[in-house]
Amino acid sequence: MPETKNVENVSVGEAIKKSFKELSDTFYHLVHAPRALWGLNIAYFLEGLVYFGILTVVGIHLSENVGIGDKWSSWVLMIFTGGITLSQTLLGSVSDRVGVRKALLWALGILFVGRLMIALGGEVFPDFMAPFSPFGSTAVRTLGTSNFPQFIMIFIGLMVVIIGYGLFQPAAYSAVKQFTDEKTAAVGYAMLYALMNLGAFFSGMLSPEIRAIGGVASVFDLYAFLTFMALLSVAVILTKTVVAKGTLTQISAKQKEGEPKKGMLHDFLEVLSDKRFMFFIFILIPVQTLFAHNWLTLPYYIKRALPDWVASRYEFFSNINPILIFFLTPLVAALTARANVYRMMIYGTLVMALPTFLLALGPNPWILLLYILLMSVGEAMWQPRFLQMVAEIAPEGKTGTYMGIAQVPWFLTKMITGAYAGWFLEKFCPAGGEQNTELMWLIYAFIAMVTPAALILAKSWIAGELQKKLDAAKNS
Repeated sequence: MPETKNVENVSVGEAIKKSFKELSDTFYHLVHAPRALWGLNIAYFLEGLVYFGILTVVGIHLSENVGIGDKWSSWVLMIFTGGITLSQTLLGSVSDRVGVRKALLWALGILFVGRLMIALGGEVFPDFMAPFSPFGSTAVRTLGTSNFPQFIMIFIGLMVVIIGYGLFQPAAYSAVKQFTDEKTAAVGYAMLYALMNLGAFFSGMLSPEIRAIGGVASVFDLYAFLTFMALLSVAVILTKTVVAKGTLTQISAKQKEGEPKKGMLHDFLEVLSDKRFMFFIFILIPVQTLFAHNWLTLPYYIKRALPDWVASRYEFFSNINPILIFFLTPLVAALTARANVYRMMIYGTLVMALPTFLLALGPNPWILLLYILLMSVGEAMWQPRFLQMVAEIAPEGKTGTYMGIAQVPWFLTKMITGAYAGWFLEKFCPAGGEQNTELMWLIYAFIAMVTPAALILAKSWIAGELQKKLDAAKNS
């Protein structure tokens, strides 16, 4: 195809122009999106803002204000983020049974209840249940005391959010599939990715200003209100009539009747038997720990180890990565369109892991910004190519199974990193006392480097087989 040739021969200047054209096209299609997608896009932007906004501040609030300490707050975030990944797998089919509008309304309603509980947990509770606290006297902090009622309210709220998000994310992607056709699907999915990142970035801008006025309780109040507005946007804009008119793609039950059904367990075991594929996806866990550190470590590090002009706006500096990814992804995709996928995985994970050694030089705002920039470039190099590769090598009718199994390492990454990140913070980056963040980041850098090193060593075993599958999928 002529288009493919142009991509392969693209120069750096042409790639930059192409990437900015894609960004401008994204904004154009956002403004001119049909009403059905408007109802979804508004809700998705607000949900991205609220989800990442809460993720950035709730751990520090639990540790320092509620007083449960870094280790316990890290475990709470581990359960929360891991639970979301698991719930999406378990609840992903709900939208297929009840329809995307009803699933989105249920999801946002549940999310609103959960965020309302978190907001109530942000208020000051009388510490009358302190004797029953599982954290004990060792949890008393210089910036707060153990407040069991607050913790319980926030924890239950987070558990409710897990259920809501398990419904919301799959329903959102099902809605894009339903409201787009072959010509507009790519733009529709890109819109969700763009809006999620924009929402995360705006949370970093809003949160410090709101927190300076009314404390963290006001931040949680705002996020509960924005969740209600997301619910309202779906209820008002995405009416049954709009859904009916906006539906462009729909797979009926009759289309599926002739397909051979071997069962989900059979498909699952078949993928697990592919040793090369399983090694490939699980060896990504070490470098993916850097993603988890974006909320498990980075906010604490910025708030505790860096100068006040940075520390006072830790939410903003913790959420620079999403806006960089928003701009870098189309640029890097255009520049590397002709590159071998496996080679891009090596280069991308290497570029993402290496900058972590910069943080081992000591706390410095400019080093932090350089780390975030370089780490984001690495992420833009390998993460989109990985998801594309998984989808492309999956046999016909098994894309969902492959994509689902590809998420298992991400679930394990959240659980594993959350299990030790809090202990490292208490040891090397406490809220008060002597710090040794250099050693902490040095250890994290060596952990992340396991991925590119292993991909290089396993290249002769994996690369050829993966390329065969990609070529077979393209020719099928």
